[in-house]
Amino acid sequence: MNFPLVRTVRLVFGVAALSMMLAGGQTLHAQNPGQDGVTKVPVQKDKPDPTERPRTDQETRSAQKGMKQELKGSYKTWVDQDVRWIITDQELSAFKHLSNDEERDQFIENFWLRRNPNPDSPDNEYREEHYARIAYANEHFAAGKAGWRTDRGHIYIAYGKPDNIDSHPSGGNYERPMEEGGGSTSTFPFEIWHYRYIEGIGDNIDVEFVDTCMCGDYHMTLDRSEKDALKHTPGAGQTLYEQMGQAKQADRFSGGGLEQLGTGPMSQQNASKQFDRLDQFAKLGAAPVIKFKDLESYMVSSKILTGPPFLFDVRTDYVKVTNDTVLVPLTLQIHNKDITFNTKDGVSTGTVNILGRVSNLNHRVLQTFEEPVAVQVPSELLGQTQTQSSVYWKAIPLRPGLYKVDIVIKDVNNPDHIGRWQRSVNVPKYIDDELSHSSLILADRMERVPSKEIGAGNFVIGNTRIRPRVPTGVAVPIAFHRNQNLNFWMQVYNLGIGANKQNGATIEYQIRDLATNKDVLDTSEQTDKLNPNADQVTLEKSLPLASLTPGKYEVSIKVNDGVRKQQIAETASFTVD
Repeated sequence: MNFPLVRTVRLVFGVAALSMMLAGGQTLHAQNPGQDGVTKVPVQKDKPDPTERPRTDQETRSAQKGMKQELKGSYKTWVDQDVRWIITDQELSAFKHLSNDEERDQFIENFWLRRNPNPDSPDNEYREEHYARIAYANEHFAAGKAGWRTDRGHIYIAYGKPDNIDSHPSGGNYERPMEEGGGSTSTFPFEIWHYRYIEGIGDNIDVEFVDTCMCGDYHMTLDRSEKDALKHTPGAGQTLYEQMGQAKQADRFSGGGLEQLGTGPMSQQNASKQFDRLDQFAKLGAAPVIKFKDLESYMVSSKILTGPPFLFDVRTDYVKVTNDTVLVPLTLQIHNKDITFNTKDGVSTGTVNILGRVSNLNHRVLQTFEEPVAVQVPSELLGQTQTQSSVYWKAIPLRPGLYKVDIVIKDVNNPDHIGRWQRSVNVPKYIDDELSHSSLILADRMERVPSKEIGAGNFVIGNTRIRPRVPTGVAVPIAFHRNQNLNFWMQVYNLGIGANKQNGATIEYQIRDLATNKDVLDTSEQTDKLNPNADQVTLEKSLPLASLTPGKYEVSIKVNDGVRKQQIAETASFTVD
């Protein structure tokens, strides 16, 4: 049985009210003349939104009459193709009732703005990712029609890449799991997409696609028996109970219900889950909701965390981009022993949802980010994995100034396990002609990235991938093991340039054993040997720690600018065990 994709039914508001709600603007309308005889003119806040303008009865009738004719060209393409799988029913209804192109253009602008994780940025990560998914779907899922039109294209565009895919592109022999009745059969080509978590739908979501036409057009199905190519062949592909004579193959088609799996050891459980499967199917067909909406309430510090505390550490660094923009990498460290793991088919999986928000002193939200972080290992290695930590990295461009950063994390396999981190962050201002530097980052990994990855990706600053080590508390040194390398990274800004068009600064590096107060490293280099004509240099050094005895150390970098006669210094503590 082939069920079409279903859209959930929603309440539809009045058109005028809905248009105003979606537009999000405010307008103060004109009042009657006052006693002084002066008519008060309209006062507008921000840019007026044409979707809020009251429409006359004639305009309303004209819009309804000409609706089909108006939705042509680029606007029809935008509705029918570009946003078909992500536009909500309310938005679609409001868009269809707009009366002119000016209103439609404003609506489209607001549509993407509502979904922009960074409204102040000219770039819209959501929109860019959306069109990248459409391009991927067209390239990989086309089947006599564009890939975005297929069921696999729909799910990929709406919910992104699945966490894993069980693919059977040729069908063939198939050992049914017990929840499908057991026994052996032969199948049509099929795929099962597994999502660890989809906001608004749930955890551990399996979406099954079947190619019954053997033409590459996989359709999403509720009935897991659809992939059974021998279902209608008497005596072939029998379930476990059918092989034992405890059930008849004809019984599959007489019991009703959503699936025709046949009687098996888990038939009663399948029957009790039919409404859950139907509900999941309907939700998958609806427009996706904002991820991690449930975590937003925990941004409010007054909300009490009722479950066990979910502790994590955060490191904040600063890297100059321009005088007016500073890159602020946030590095989160979560101890794997604090994550709840579920084990299935020999694989242990733990997932943490992360929601972050940056706001200014006026409580205006400037940046948001959200991401699931998954740890997946063979079950026999779970004990070893739980002694380690997982690291998440997010780099945010900000202007100099004081901000508030809120981060909330949730253990997906233990929903009451919530962690919260709130701090004030003072982004430094870099002044022309003043020698300055970035954060001094101590890292356990540092490597060059391919040219196509320069400046982008996790843990990438410029042309270097650097994974910072995160201290486990305030004023706690960063910990390294003797079998690791100590990697340290720092940028120096506003070096003086002499008459010879070259810089002339000396960089001194020291590593001191704090127990003996003796230097284990004392060396220097000249900036004209690094990048002689630049007013900025990047310092990258790596030191094996095997020769150091366990204890506490301090790394120090001093810069003496011989042109400007300025000096700066930065230190960081670390331990070796």
